Amino acid sequence: RHKVNVDDLEEVTEQVGQAEVNIEFEAHSISDNDYNGIKKLLQQLFLKAPVNTAELTDILIQQNHIGSIIKQAEVEEDSSDDDDEDDDEVFGVISCLNLTERKGMQCAEQIKELILSRCEKSCEQHVVEQLNKLLNDSTKPVGLILSERFINVPPQIALPMHQQLQKELTEAQRTNKPCGKCHYYLLISKTFTEATKSNSKRREGRNQQKEELMFANAEEEFFYEKALLKFNYSVQEESDTCLGGRWSFDDVPMKPLRTVMIVPADGINVIMDKLRDYLSL
Repeated sequence: RHKVNVDDLEEVTEQVGQAEVNIEFEAHSISDNDYNGIKKLLQQLFLKAPVNTAELTDILIQQNHIGSIIKQAEVEEDSSDDDDEDDDEVFGVISCLNLTERKGMQCAEQIKELILSRCEKSCEQHVVEQLNKLLNDSTKPVGLILSERFINVPPQIALPMHQQLQKELTEAQRTNKPCGKCHYYLLISKTFTEATKSNSKRREGRNQQKEELMFANAEEEFFYEKALLKFNYSVQEESDTCLGGRWSFDDVPMKPLRTVMIVPADGINVIMDKLRDYLSL
């Protein structure tokens, strides 16, 4: 366990049927025991894409000076033996993989190949060239921020987690530890748009030309606003419900996407300020 500022990781109230359940989350540093939980969360992001999530999980555990995991706070007494298995369940993880530093490692190369190939299918040539240049300029390292959690964990938890990650990245840079020096941050975000055709139903006063992009992790929209490069690709073909989470909002069928964005590291403080305003309500 390490000193994550968990003042904001307060009790979270969930409605379960008619009953209210208070769940308290705690942040911990990443350890070997978290391997299965972290890998499961990474698979929820990458789905069936050819990314070695086992190797990626190993790297995140090895560089445990960076990153945190979310677990349920220990409940005193009252807990039955049947629940022992869930005590170590990982509800969320945040960390960073420096793709430039890890050049040549299978998972880092696979992630770069994945987003470049999706970019080639979705974007104009000048965007592909820009992405390729950003990913391969060794003088300006790119760090992949991985922030995954279960769908029932509220976004308020993201503020202290991101703030802690930024502190750790700054400290890693100061002490010359792995992952510290990032010029850009890359995020691959779970997003959705309505699956229905825009002309199937006319809604007055609504702009039909632009599909609304919804973020599974609400806070990632602030990174999206500041991104210098961004594009979406569909994961409908490789998704199934057990990995992808919910498929409809208010009974409207949703199309699952991944949104790739690259954000300059020097814009992070502005994003953190906006996160604070949004999430500390």
